[in-house]
Amino acid sequence: MEENNVSNGTQLLLKRNIPIKVVVTPLWKKEMQEQLQRQIEATDAQMQQLEFQGKRAIAELEKQSSNPNSPQVLQQVEAVKSRVNEQKIRLLDQKNQLLQQINQLTTLELNQEVLQGNVESFFRVQKGDNLIQKMQVEILLEDGVIKEIRGNP
Repeated sequence: MEENNVSNGTQLLLKRNIPIKVVVTPLWKKEMQEQLQRQIEATDAQMQQLEFQGKRAIAELEKQSSNPNSPQVLQQVEAVKSRVNEQKIRLLDQKNQLLQQINQLTTLELNQEVLQGNVESFFRVQKGDNLIQKMQVEILLEDGVIKEIRGNP
């Protein structure tokens, strides 16, 4: 917080989160679906890479050991498999969330407003200002263009 003295009293510089809402349009739906599809493909690629790395690590462990069936080597192999499975579960959860988002996207109606994210903004207040009104600001986008700034920017 920064304080500035002005001739009529003290001002403060505060920070607020401003919600970004978007108007659902055919273009927005298409772009969101493509973005989610790219994220799903990236997740699939990560899972394939994880499988490859896990198999390579197991092969390396077995190759370096004089007795690949020793309890110590088997324990290390199981530890690698366990880590790979944990990461695979995390990636599958991530993929399922993305698939759910695609399903939710199909249920949105055109011209509906949906929350897309937030941005931070600084604003000045002084004695006598209505802080609640100054905090209630939002930006509405339509196909990436600011359509409206609501509230008291």
